[in-house]
Amino acid sequence: MQNEKEKKLVMVFGTFDYLHAGHENLFSQARELGDEIIAIIARDNTVKTIKGALPDHNEKERMKALEETSWADKVILGDTKDKTKVIKNYKPNIIALGYDQFAFTYLLDKMIIELGLETKIVRLKPYRPDMYKSSIIKYNLSQCKPNPHETNTLITQPD
Repeated sequence: MQNEKEKKLVMVFGTFDYLHAGHENLFSQARELGDEIIAIIARDNTVKTIKGALPDHNEKERMKALEETSWADKVILGDTKDKTKVIKNYKPNIIALGYDQFAFTYLLDKMIIELGLETKIVRLKPYRPDMYKSSIIKYNLSQCKPNPHETNTLITQPD
């Protein structure tokens, strides 16, 4: 009987406020690095600390939306106090960072060494960052002002 190969675990982190093609590409790149992906959703207060404002969707909404995509095998909320707790608990083979992800990453190498892990840190490539970036999407959405004279009509198929 042949031994089953140990699965290679890839961990990604993010706010994931407005899911878009850039996120899908991030998960696609992460999938190429390993067998199982765990996505860590940034807590609302962490997002506020890093970006200066709360996300438009709360952490539970963002978690549910990402779960519904099936881009990750497991989606969990980050720890409220210890940002590195998930790394200590899951011991990923690879941490895949977005091209523009720098918050809390500067001590990752040191922490991995201190924990005696063999985790590799990989910086993923951008995918059309001029178009697919949550801050750009959020800005564009804010520019779409609804016409108060229009009514929203639900269009359904006839029976």
